[in-house]
Amino acid sequence: MLVRILAAAVGLPLLLVIVLLLPPIATAILFALACAIGAYEMLWRTGILKHKRIVAYTAVMSIAVVMWSWLRTCNAVSEQTLWLSALIGLFLFASLLFCELLAGHTKLKFTSACVALFSAVVYPFLIGALVRLRGMDGGESGKYYILVAFLISMLADSGAYFVGRAIGKHKLAPVVSPKKTVEGAIGGVIVNIIGMIVYTLILHKFFGFTQVNYFYAAIYGIVGAFGSMLGDLTLSVVKRQVGMKDYGNLIPGHGGILDRFDSTMICAPIAEILILLIPFAVK
Repeated sequence: MLVRILAAAVGLPLLLVIVLLLPPIATAILFALACAIGAYEMLWRTGILKHKRIVAYTAVMSIAVVMWSWLRTCNAVSEQTLWLSALIGLFLFASLLFCELLAGHTKLKFTSACVALFSAVVYPFLIGALVRLRGMDGGESGKYYILVAFLISMLADSGAYFVGRAIGKHKLAPVVSPKKTVEGAIGGVIVNIIGMIVYTLILHKFFGFTQVNYFYAAIYGIVGAFGSMLGDLTLSVVKRQVGMKDYGNLIPGHGGILDRFDSTMICAPIAEILILLIPFAVK
């Protein structure tokens, strides 16, 4: 527990400095590298696909997908060029996977190649929502919006953990995650709602957001809490299937990149979608 707290005490301020004080490209680079490490964890560390070339292709593609999100937010290239580059990149990556399948004959399983596709495209695109959030409104409001993704994932996780430890009795998903409880899940939802309302109040009172909607903020909290649980449990299923506790040991007390940003995988796109559909705070 102490190691976990100390790692968070060092890592969280560093993360906030990068995403809040540095230009949006710093956020893109940070999470591009994180996704590359995540690709290695999902394929190599789990033992699902210990194939050096495919791991390398997957890591490079994951970086490209995240940086694509940055290019889209900074308007550096035209929309047509963006989608053409996405189509070409996906085609080349899929072609490389198909070639490896043919070269490996029956030794390389198609299901393993599908895991590579998830690690190279799906996970980075979902995490890329952080980059797209950071770039909103030219990055001016984006630094406040990106915090929503972190808040609704971390508050739900922390609320569920502490409430579950205090009063948890009924198991939520005993096979996948034995320590999670129904009481903890409810606590995570409540903490998330309160956290989002308080954050909205802070933006209104101290950061010049003149139009705020506390009802919308509560919706963010509810949906975000369920998203946090979905992301956490989904990647926990993979760990249980391959018989491992953590995806890595990069972050002391927290595990690997996939352990730390499992709930964010779902909460980041949730935040992006909700901000585009029902913005809770506008300057």
